[in-house]
Amino acid sequence: MTFHELVVDPFVQFAFMRRALAASLALGVGCGPIGVFLMLRRMSLMGDSLSHAILPGVAVGFLLAGFSLPVMTLGGLVAGLLVALLSGASARFTVIKEDAGFAAFQSISLAAGVLIVSTKGGNVDLLHVLFGSVLAVDDAALLLATGCSSLALLVMAVIYRPLVIQCFDPAYLRIAGGGRADPWNMIFLALVVLALVAGFQVMGSLMAVGLMMLPAIAARFWARQVWTMMVAAVLIAMTAAATGLLLSFHFSLPTGPAIVLTAGAWHLFSLLFGPRGGLWSRLKPPARHREN
Repeated sequence: MTFHELVVDPFVQFAFMRRALAASLALGVGCGPIGVFLMLRRMSLMGDSLSHAILPGVAVGFLLAGFSLPVMTLGGLVAGLLVALLSGASARFTVIKEDAGFAAFQSISLAAGVLIVSTKGGNVDLLHVLFGSVLAVDDAALLLATGCSSLALLVMAVIYRPLVIQCFDPAYLRIAGGGRADPWNMIFLALVVLALVAGFQVMGSLMAVGLMMLPAIAARFWARQVWTMMVAAVLIAMTAAATGLLLSFHFSLPTGPAIVLTAGAWHLFSLLFGPRGGLWSRLKPPARHREN
C-alpha cells in the first residue's frame, strides 16, 4: 500500500474519520498545555482523580436524559467542580492533605458513576461512558470539544503569568496577591475539569486524562521553557491522535486506547532519547571526554 492509501485515504473517503480526527486534534490542543501545568505543579495524579470525578455527574445526566450531550456535559462539569471544591476544603479545614482528598473523592466518584450507569443502563452504555467512542463523534460532540478547548486556551492565556509564577514561586504570588493565591488554583482546576468534560464524549472519562498527561510528560524531555513545553505537548498530542486513529482504522483496534498507547509510545521514546534529561543524554559521556 502507498503512503496516500495508508494515511490520506481514510480521512478523505470517510466523514466519520474526519470528525474523529478534528475532535482528537482539538482535544490535543486544549489538553496539552493544561497537562504541562499539572506536571509542573506536581498535580499529575490529580488530573486522573478529576477524570474520575466527572463520572457520577455524567452518569446522572445519562440517567435523566439518556445520551443527551448537553445534560451529560453539565452534569460532569458540576460533579468535577464539586469534587475540586470539596478536596480543597478538606485540605484547608482538616488535617487531610489535598492529594489525599482527591484520592478519596476519586474512589467515591468512580464507584458511584459505575454503579449508576451499570444499574440504569447496560454494559454498552458503561463502556461508552468509560472509554468513549471516537469514531462515533457527531457534530455536537465535535463542537463541544472544539469549543471547550478554545475556551480553555483563552482563559489560560489570560492567567498564564500567575500560573507560571505559582509553579516556580508560589510564595511571591501569595505576597503579590495579598496572601491569597487560591483563586488562581481554583480557576486552573476548573480548566482541568472543562478539558476532561470535553474529552469524555470522545475519549471516555478514563481515557481522556491519557491524552492530557502523556504528551505533557513527554514534552518535558524535549523543551526547557514553559511555552516550548506547551507547544511540544500539543504537537505530540496531535501526532498521537492522528497516528492512533490510523492504527485503529487499519488494524480494527479500539480507538481511544490506540490513541493513548501511541501517546505512551511517545513518552517511552522521550524517556529514553529525549535531550532534556532522557536516559541516553544522562548515560552518554561528556563531550570533552569523548574528544580525549
